[in-house]
Amino acid sequence: MQESLYPSPSKDLARRRRELAPATQAAFEAFSQTVFAEGALPAKTKQLIAVAVAHVTQCPYCIRGHTKSALRHGATQEEIMEAIWVAAEMRAGGSYAHSFLALSAMEEAAAEHNS
Repeated sequence: MQESLYPSPSKDLARRRRELAPATQAAFEAFSQTVFAEGALPAKTKQLIAVAVAHVTQCPYCIRGHTKSALRHGATQEEIMEAIWVAAEMRAGGSYAHSFLALSAMEEAAAEHNS
């Protein structure tokens, strides 16, 4: 059996997390419920955003949880995959956009070398 870098979520671990910081746990749960409630954005859209963000932050727990939640809120598999592709483009886009820093540094180094 392959060992995972991440432990499987369990009731015991969740209980322990709550015991160690009950007020913070309750505040986080209330915040999460508020964030994902229907509002200016439908809950399904919020879950699709969460799926995309989870892929950018690379949180395996969030990927699994928000993918399942998106499905429960009516997202299709195609919508979820499109959200993932948006995340992939945005993550790659950061490297693309930041290439200006390297290009600028190369120009500065060339100017210093030539002076």
